[in-house]
Amino acid sequence: MSLLEGPGLVLLGVIGILLSYRLLFGNPALRRDGVPLRKPPNTLPLVGNGILFLQARQKLFSWFVQCERQFGHETFQISVPSLPPGVVINDPKNLEYVFKHEGVFGKGDFFKQRSWALFGRGIINVDGDPWRAQRKAGLGFLNAANLRVLTDVALPKYLGESVASLRKRGGEEGGVVDLQYVFHEITSQLMGKMAYNMEMHADDEFTMAFDYASGVTAERFQNPLWFVTELFTGSRFRRSLATVKSFGENIVRTAIEDRRNEKPMASESKLDEVSGTLIQSFLDTISNEEFVAEAALNYLSAGRDTVAQALTWTMMLLMHSRPATGKVREEVQQLIQSLEGSDEEHDGGKVALSTNFTPIALPYTMAVFYESLRLYPPIPFEIKQCEQTTTLPDGTFLPAKSVLVWCPWAMNRSYLSWGEDADAFRPERWLVDGKLVAKSASEFPVFNGGARTCLGKKMAELMAAQVIGTMILTFDFMPAYSTKRVSKSSLTLPMEGGLPCYVKTRR
Repeated sequence: MSLLEGPGLVLLGVIGILLSYRLLFGNPALRRDGVPLRKPPNTLPLVGNGILFLQARQKLFSWFVQCERQFGHETFQISVPSLPPGVVINDPKNLEYVFKHEGVFGKGDFFKQRSWALFGRGIINVDGDPWRAQRKAGLGFLNAANLRVLTDVALPKYLGESVASLRKRGGEEGGVVDLQYVFHEITSQLMGKMAYNMEMHADDEFTMAFDYASGVTAERFQNPLWFVTELFTGSRFRRSLATVKSFGENIVRTAIEDRRNEKPMASESKLDEVSGTLIQSFLDTISNEEFVAEAALNYLSAGRDTVAQALTWTMMLLMHSRPATGKVREEVQQLIQSLEGSDEEHDGGKVALSTNFTPIALPYTMAVFYESLRLYPPIPFEIKQCEQTTTLPDGTFLPAKSVLVWCPWAMNRSYLSWGEDADAFRPERWLVDGKLVAKSASEFPVFNGGARTCLGKKMAELMAAQVIGTMILTFDFMPAYSTKRVSKSSLTLPMEGGLPCYVKTRR
């Protein structure tokens, strides 16, 4: 009886409206060369694929993989009541077309309506001039000089602190650590100092609030009735958004105060010279302080969370592959032996200087990292909306406002693109004659592509070489969990429950 009262009655009414809309107007069939597109398995009358998208995230990943293996590179149509018609693309040629036509495929209302509360006018959420202004600021922040400070000063500092902490834990019998937390702490401190000149940590109030808000925002893309259900379940979400917004405002206030108190004397270190570079660049190019705060939060998520998550999945794969771990360790040891004066005293023992660990010097280590990105892409789904009518290279006609989806999680497991062992962790697939193989953005869309190619790609590679090389050389890690590691609900790919493991310092 309670279903016919209060919230239950409202929910039933909304469902009735949506179904009526579906019956009256339907969802127009999209066509390729005049022939209607095929629809995926388990498409139902009236609700289309709406119920499928309510599944747990891991099941949805599996569904996209199943569809890719059924359709191959063929574009197929998906439908959800009340939403514009949509397609899923898996063909690299179609994706290349999307990357090359930024003006045709925008973020669109479908994406913005669901993510605006969290990202506002940040670079993740906008097109046109606001996007260009923020990208320009990002390019200035990630210039060659700042990257050198990152690799030579900032990262060794924070990585060294984490190594020292792990050494203490590694000396205890049965010491357990959460590597996801360790990596998140490194990237939080690094981005906090270099981008905003603020102290940030992996367990502060802002991080907890942002993680929760990201999870709810991701669920909006699966739940067509999110605007109704959040009326009854969204109180924590609203509190989290308030915390996130307050933190963004604090970033701006601190940056303005730093600017007022700027002194002409030389900085104490190279790190001090570049600290706050990104937020100061935003203040130079954007006059609205609220807009600056939104831009800052977007970059913080992109530069901090995705790298930490990628490192977490990489270490999980290495813990389950002793041969790959041995090859990484051997490569690092050979590099050290080829260098003179490449270590320093730390906590009573010798440790390698991580600044020597570069992507070029450690090709197998980078192959491991790229294989991890293939199997566990930090952004598992991408969505665009057509700003105007267009036709994909395969002949699929897309009307204005139609939604276009591609799933790197599924594309990276394609038998057509990666072979019959696409599900296997095999770093060697990235190497030819000992050198890393380059893949185009449309073949390997982990770093997006075209005008929106990830600005932090080089930074992520530099960090991966140092962190993976240092951790595998210095420690032995063993899983301290019994269940399969999966992603929790988020716009990115954080690991549910972290990555608990036993750590032992290698002698």
